[in-house]
Amino acid sequence: MPFRVGLVRAVRLAAVLDLCCVLAFVIIGRASHGHGESLGGIASTAWPFLGGLAGGWLAVRGWRRPLALAPAGVAAWLGAAGLGMALRAVAGQGTAVGFVLVALAFLGLFLLGWRAAARATRVTRLTRRPGPRRR
Repeated sequence: MPFRVGLVRAVRLAAVLDLCCVLAFVIIGRASHGHGESLGGIASTAWPFLGGLAGGWLAVRGWRRPLALAPAGVAAWLGAAGLGMALRAVAGQGTAVGFVLVALAFLGLFLLGWRAAARATRVTRLTRRPGPRRR
């Protein structure tokens, strides 16, 4: 039972962090182009990327190993960026080459980055041995 509880927590953590990464990308992008931060504007820009993120998670069943760089992290990244751009194109939103490259870079850095940081923290914590206490 404790393993199951740990997995549920990991899935929740990964889903929330992935959502925050995509929303950070959208909000920063909208602000840098002077589009404002209205809730409707953020939602209209975010939905393709969030849909792509969900598609990536579903494609590799990311809930099985949500903290792993591969396949969950790579699928989240390529789903959010790749499928997100496809959904933007279908919806008639812009997909300029520069925008695609920025999305790939930002989402890759953030969606893979937090997983790499979590892994490094976990490895460091597991390999650190308690030494003698100094007084």
